[in-house]
Amino acid sequence: MNLDRNKVSRRRFLGQASCVGLGSTAFFSSILNLKALGSITSPNSLVGSSDYKALVCVFLRGGNDSFNMLMPRSDSEYADYQTSRTDLAIAQNDMLPLNFTDTDGRIYGLHPEMGRVQSLFNAGEIAFVANVGTLVEPVSKAAIDSVGKSVLPRNLFSHSDQAMQWQTSLPDQMSRSGFAGRLADLLHASKNEGPTSMNISLAGNNVFQTGNKTVAYAISRNGLAPSIKAYDQNYHLSRVKTEAINDLMEATYQDLFRDTFADMLEESVDNNTAFQTAMVEAPEFKTDFSDTAISEQFQSIAKVISVREKLGMKRQTFFVNFGGWDHHDNTLSRQADMLAVLSDALGEFNAALKEIGMHEQVTTFTASDFGRTLTSNGRGSDHAWGGNQIIMGGAVDGKRIFGNYPSLALRSELDIGRGRLIPTVSTDEYFAELALWFGANRSDLDVLLPNIDRFYDPRSGISPLGVLS
Repeated sequence: MNLDRNKVSRRRFLGQASCVGLGSTAFFSSILNLKALGSITSPNSLVGSSDYKALVCVFLRGGNDSFNMLMPRSDSEYADYQTSRTDLAIAQNDMLPLNFTDTDGRIYGLHPEMGRVQSLFNAGEIAFVANVGTLVEPVSKAAIDSVGKSVLPRNLFSHSDQAMQWQTSLPDQMSRSGFAGRLADLLHASKNEGPTSMNISLAGNNVFQTGNKTVAYAISRNGLAPSIKAYDQNYHLSRVKTEAINDLMEATYQDLFRDTFADMLEESVDNNTAFQTAMVEAPEFKTDFSDTAISEQFQSIAKVISVREKLGMKRQTFFVNFGGWDHHDNTLSRQADMLAVLSDALGEFNAALKEIGMHEQVTTFTASDFGRTLTSNGRGSDHAWGGNQIIMGGAVDGKRIFGNYPSLALRSELDIGRGRLIPTVSTDEYFAELALWFGANRSDLDVLLPNIDRFYDPRSGISPLGVLS
C-alpha cells in the first residue's frame, strides 16, 4: 500500500492503523490517552456555551442489591418486602426515613448505613430513579413468556455482558463505544479547547468512555497522570533514556506510521506536563475525605474540576469503578459496610464541590451491572435485572423518586422469577436525561442512543424523566 504522507490526515491514519491493531484500546492505554485522539478534532478556540458541566459515573461493579438500599416503609408495601426478602429484610424501624411521599401515599426509607445520603436527599440534593435496567424495548412478562429471548438483552444476568450493556446502552448488540464516548465524540470539539480528553477515568480503560474517535485519559485514584518511567529525571540512566526519547520525537521519518507516532508521542508528553502542572495548582479542600479508595477518587475528581480553566475544559465526564457488590453470601453485613463507604464518599464529594462553587455544574450518578433477586439463596442474593440508582447534584430535582417504584411482592406482573424484576425505566431514558442536561441537542439523541425512540420521543419537548433542570 502506497501512502502519500502529505495527503494522509491523522484521522485517516488512525482509521487505517486500527485495521492492523495499532489503534486498539491497549495501544492507547498509555500516556497517549491524554489527547492522542482528542487533538484530531479540537478547535483552536472555544465555540458555543461558556458554562461548565461535568458528569460523574459511579459504577457499582458486581450488582448492587438496591432493593435493600431504597425500600418501602409503608406498612402494606413493607409486608410484601419482608415476605419476599425473608432473612435479607431490613427491619422497618431501622430504615432511615425519607421526606417523600409518592402520589399513592407510599413512604420510603434508606439502608441504615446511608445517613449522609439521607441528609442530602432530604435537603433536595439527591434523587433516586427506581427500577432502571437494560432493555431492548419495553417488554412485559407475557411477551417474554410468548416470544422468549428475542426481546431480552443479550446474556441477561451475566456480569460481563450486563456491565458492558449498561455502559453502551446497546443491549441488543456488541459495541465498542459507550455512552460517554459517543457524547465526547459529539461535544468535545465544540466545547473544549484544552489538550486533555473530555473523558477522564479513575478506573483505567472502560467501555463507557470509549467513543469512535475518543478514548478516556486514565489517571490514578490519587489524581496522578501516567508518565514515561524515568523520563526527564536527573540521574545518568534517566538522562540517557530522556535523550533517546527526545531523539525519537524530534526525528522525521519517511514511514508515515513512525512519523505520526513520534508526533503523537511528543504532543502527549507536552500535554501530560500541562496536566501535571495544572494539578499542582489544585486547592487543598477543607472537606475531610475518608481514607477509602472511592473517597480518594472523588477528591481527585474535585481537584481536576477545580483546575478546569487551566485545562481549557467546559465539558468533562469522569468514571469511577467501585467493585465488590456481588454479594451471593453475607449480603447484609457486606452491603452494610459498602453502602456506608458509598454514602460518606458522596457526601464528601458534594461538600467539596460546594467549596469550589461547582455544586450546580456537576451531576453524579450511579450505575450497576443489574439488580439482585428479592428472594434469598439462604446466604445472600443472586443476579437479577432492574434496580434503583442515585443521582446527586445542584441541578437535580431532589427529594423525589423518579420512575415507578415496583411492587416487591413475588409473582407480581414484573417478576420473571425469584423476584427478578423487569425494569420500568431503560438505560436509554436514564442517559438521555443526563445527555440533554449536559448540552446534547434532542436531534443528537438517536446518535448517542440508537434505541431511544423505542422508549422516548426526543421530539416531544418533554424531559425523559424530569430529574434534571
